[in-house]
Amino acid sequence: MSRLINAFFRLFLLAVLVAGLIAIWEQIRGNTLMSRFRKGDKTTQSIVLKEVKALGKLELVRYTFKDIVEHEQVNTFLPNANAVLIVEGEATGCLDLTRINLDDITTTGDSLTVQLPKPELCGWKINHDRSRVYDTHFSFLNESQLVSDAYRKAEHQVKESALTGGILNQTRQNANQVLRPLLERISGKKIGFTFQDQAK
Repeated sequence: MSRLINAFFRLFLLAVLVAGLIAIWEQIRGNTLMSRFRKGDKTTQSIVLKEVKALGKLELVRYTFKDIVEHEQVNTFLPNANAVLIVEGEATGCLDLTRINLDDITTTGDSLTVQLPKPELCGWKINHDRSRVYDTHFSFLNESQLVSDAYRKAEHQVKESALTGGILNQTRQNANQVLRPLLERISGKKIGFTFQDQAK
């Protein structure tokens, strides 16, 4: 019995000694005295250019959304986990000007008609700097996955809300307001626009 007590006592002393050494090391490591022995930091990076792509998309309108998103994860045995997010997202409508060719431009007297490509939703995303997790319930097993799924659902909703909110039609209107005065001044002709999706 005494041997067992002695062994336990030695193990306890060893644990206290290790904990004390770790605490002392953390204090020394954070001390400015140790920084005098360090010459500096060295970081090595190898950045490789992966792709070069020509861009010709003209952004003409941006919608910004703010929403409260509640996402529930249905479980078989455990209580359903859910997350509540306060989300801000944005979607951008644009025209891909690289799709215009000479056949899309016709001249009649002092008028010039340009067939523009159909408006498109060129980007949508969640602004994570302005979004946050408001609350979670029963998410102790995999909270990061729950929140990630909630953000993914919110991002999809930004896209759908932009489309149902008329972003493509607004892109069409803004193309007339922005491009027409510019092209009329450059060409000296009266400019008219049609769109590929309207010509069908």
